[in-house]
Amino acid sequence: MNFLSALRSAWRSLAANTLRSILTMLGIIIGVAAVITMVAVGRGATERVQEQMKGLGSNILLVLPGGANAAGVRQGAQTRSRLTEEDATAIAVEVPEVQVAAPGSRTTAQVVANNANWSTTVQGTNNDFLEAREWPLASGRLFEDSELQGSAKVALIGQTVAQELFGDADPVDQVVRIRTVPVTVVGVLARKGQNSVGQDQDDIVIVPISTFRNRITGGLPGNVKRIWSVTVKVREGQSMAMAEERIRELMRQRFRVQESADDTFTIRNLSEILEAQEESSRIMTLLLAAVAGISLLIGGIGIMNIMLVSVTERTREIGLRMAVGARGRDILAQFLIEALTLSLLGGCIGVLLGALATWAVGHFAGWQVSMTLASVGMAAGFSALVGVFFGFYPARRASRLLPIQALRYE
Repeated sequence: MNFLSALRSAWRSLAANTLRSILTMLGIIIGVAAVITMVAVGRGATERVQEQMKGLGSNILLVLPGGANAAGVRQGAQTRSRLTEEDATAIAVEVPEVQVAAPGSRTTAQVVANNANWSTTVQGTNNDFLEAREWPLASGRLFEDSELQGSAKVALIGQTVAQELFGDADPVDQVVRIRTVPVTVVGVLARKGQNSVGQDQDDIVIVPISTFRNRITGGLPGNVKRIWSVTVKVREGQSMAMAEERIRELMRQRFRVQESADDTFTIRNLSEILEAQEESSRIMTLLLAAVAGISLLIGGIGIMNIMLVSVTERTREIGLRMAVGARGRDILAQFLIEALTLSLLGGCIGVLLGALATWAVGHFAGWQVSMTLASVGMAAGFSALVGVFFGFYPARRASRLLPIQALRYE
């Protein structure tokens, strides 16, 4: 018996028991669909984290103030700032691994342009902040040195602010009012999207740090150049751990922290945080795929069960085939092809169902999903292996029947 003959015979046997064949395939269908959907959801989550990492910029450290102590009570982080613009300059100059270190302070303010107004985040910083964040301009220009030093009334705005205040009009060279301060828009930032906590990064207005200090917030007595963060970009190829350690040593020296005392500041490695999220997404994807793969194994057990029943029901047929010249390997091939046909057909239906479920999750739930040919091929290939593995024992059992005993079976 050649392959085509065995395939036709297997197809006729399955078609003769259509309902039973469909119920047998059900486990494979559900398993393949579940694997494809879960892998697509997990991969989508991983890609989302990778997009956030790109939006954040690479090799980023964030230096933040520590907590204040009041009557022996330790308050939360960032409740007291001792950071200054000079600290940012010192980090950039004295730590060789650092590419740029941008001072930053921010507040929330109402921004008005013509008849439109919008509440947004106002960030005081310099051009190094955009370099650290790898944030290009969509139009316009960066701040000039004279503007950074002279508290100039200029600003860069994000895409969300530009849309809310100006619609489709070009914001460059337009005047907006931040609180009571009129500033000229000299540039529009490229779109960044949401960060890891769902905050819109494009909902921002950036002004020179001196403008923020002297005009937006009114400054501090004694011309103290306090800031609330330093965004540090480590040079490509340099050790993030080494840079973090040297920044910590430098800041402890500048703050005169005793050797046995705790740091009065915080250094966060944002790249490590997002990489940990990405690794968690990968692990979750594997776990979801493993759970979905259990459905495939259950489907395989169903195939084995039905094939054993089929061997018992067709014992006399097997004996008759052997009596007219069929060999054991022909019987083995026939039953293996039946099992493989069940699993492959179930796999194809499962792929279609998985694609539909993936689309539904992305469309209705709003999750980011990513269905790839690799995941489809993995699920379909695994379903074929399940069919061969669980169909082999019934097929081997059928091929070892003795013709005389098979013909006498009642």
